[in-house]
Amino acid sequence: MAGQRRIRGVRTVTALLLALLVGCGGAHPPADTAQDAAQRLLDRRAAAVLAHDADAYAATGERAGYARLRSLPLAAWSYRVTSARRDGDSLTAEAELSYRVDGYDRAPVTAARTLRLARTAAGTWAVASERPAPKAGAQLWDQGAVTVARGAHSLVLGVGRTGGQLRAFADLADRAVPAVSAAWGEDWARHVVVLVPGSLNGMAALLGSPAASYRGIAAVTTGETGGASRAPADRIIVNPDAYGVLGPVGRQVVLTHETAHVATRAHTGPSTPLWLSEGYADWVGYRGTGRTPSQVAPELQKAVTEGRTPTALPADEDFAFTGDATRLARAYESGWLACRLIAAHWGEARLDAFYRAVGAHPRRTDALEHAMKSTLSTTPEAFTTTWRTYAEEQLG
Repeated sequence: MAGQRRIRGVRTVTALLLALLVGCGGAHPPADTAQDAAQRLLDRRAAAVLAHDADAYAATGERAGYARLRSLPLAAWSYRVTSARRDGDSLTAEAELSYRVDGYDRAPVTAARTLRLARTAAGTWAVASERPAPKAGAQLWDQGAVTVARGAHSLVLGVGRTGGQLRAFADLADRAVPAVSAAWGEDWARHVVVLVPGSLNGMAALLGSPAASYRGIAAVTTGETGGASRAPADRIIVNPDAYGVLGPVGRQVVLTHETAHVATRAHTGPSTPLWLSEGYADWVGYRGTGRTPSQVAPELQKAVTEGRTPTALPADEDFAFTGDATRLARAYESGWLACRLIAAHWGEARLDAFYRAVGAHPRRTDALEHAMKSTLSTTPEAFTTTWRTYAEEQLG
């Protein structure tokens, strides 16, 4: 009897489940949504990219993208569709592209993308176009086929450049990496990724900013500050228009300066003033070049000789790219001279310790005071006075 009751109970539960499934439509798969269709298509497209399968990529729609991508050394590539809107035989999908450059990125780089899908004659969906989402920065391959040059410590990716031209950037980066390690130490990745777009406009598109913001700026470094272990690698992005007019020493200084930003990124935080982060990068860039203060700091020298020695170290707003070019140059030179003073008076090891102590402090308001007291045995007020005197001695 007990066994029979168990059987009847099972049958009763089974019948109930079937009734619920039928009543809720569970006997039929849910209707496919536009977002589901877009996700499946982009999953196939991502698999084709990673497999270096041009035919499989072409089977998902627009073909030209593969030729622009195929030289990239990729460890990961995927899309996550966040929304999709269908309008008849076309579909617009918003997606997050996630990718990693093999051997360089510790975590995925993400980029917002907009894709337009169209119905094929067979009734399936295919990618008609892919572009950066509104207000999102472009990716290098959006600007053309990517060419690659590998160095001992660098990966250079360019558009509209020959392998030989990119090789020159790799050589400079390969000299920059050990130069930075000699100054900062080896507790960083010790390799860099350099992006070389075709023009100033291409650089601005990668940064998602107006070109006017970077006119005259030879290169910038992008990345996350504060030492996040899962942050992707930094990118050094070159402005070929400004970079191209520099001489050999200037080009090396620029690449070494930007590489110093890559090395110090983990110890640069909200408490770090720009005069220190930019000044330190310049100090590393010029270290060992034999350049004199008057050669490195002509705008600051002009102010000093005219009796206008700055009364304070530059504020963050003095480093704005869209501001006065003379004020910007003087800000960089002032930061460089401050770091040169610390290295000369307290020693290079103390300069590094000071940089790290400032970045590690939880509050911007007293970070300099705390770090100067603990590593240099001075105060911000006393240091500023010493720096002004040093400027007049070196540049007067």
